[in-house]
This record gives sequence, C-alpha cells and structure tokens, in this order.
Amino acid sequence: MGRIGKTQNEQDSRQAPQGGVGSLSRGRFRFRKEERIRHRQDFQLALRYGTRRHTKHYTVILRPNDLQFSRLGVTVSKSVGNAVKRNRVKRCLREFFRLHKHGLPPSHDFVIIAKKGAATLAYQDVREELAPVLLTNNGV
Repeated sequence: MGRIGKTQNEQDSRQAPQGGVGSLSRGRFRFRKEERIRHRQDFQLALRYGTRRHTKHYTVILRPNDLQFSRLGVTVSKSVGNAVKRNRVKRCLREFFRLHKHGLPPSHDFVIIAKKGAATLAYQDVREELAPVLLTNNGV
C-alpha cells in the first residue's frame, strides 16, 4: 500500500530556509507591487507637477509623494523599438530601481520615459547614465 502522508523530515525539507543571508536580502531588494506606479492618475500627477531631469536616453520625472517609500513608473513608446526591445528597456529600468532604491531620494514617485536609442544600452550603461541623476550619494 502507498503512503498517504509525509513524514516530518519530508515536510521540513520543502520549506524555505529560515534566517541566513538570503532571507535578509530577499526582502530588501524586492520590487513590490506597491512600489510601482500603476494608475493613470499617478502618472499624470507626476507629469504635471514633477521636476524633470534629462539624460541622453531618458527623461526622469521626480515628484514627492505622501507614502513612506518611493515608487517607479516606466514609459517606453514604440519609437524605442519593437515589443522585445521595449520590454528589455523596462526590465533594465526596474532592475536599476530594485537594486538602488535605498540610495534614491525617499518618498518620491519616479517616472522614467525612455527616448529613442535606449534599447541599445546594456544594464551597466543604464546604471552609469541614471546614477548621477538619481542617486543621493552618487557613489554606488
């Protein structure tokens, strides 16, 4: 006859490890749902009242918010490239935000608009272009 239940050792081996270095960094470097600007009204408020900073491949709009954390919104138009290229640009920008959100000004909404040519950049190029504009300590 087959077993119906699992032994205690089998159940414990499938659970995520508790504590350790991995669990500490997992929460700190996540890009949570509430850290995304998802509503049209939030984008429009940032566009209307935010301050703009320009780089060669991006327009960055900053607007203070009343939240205890910063949020990111990304806009990539068809002029940047096809869907594959646009999605890659968005992934690179989200990765920059995820890794550097603790060095960004707190309690701000960031809307990043990609310009033509942004699809050709590697992540390192994105970091080098955005770090001087966004990071508060400019040394990452």
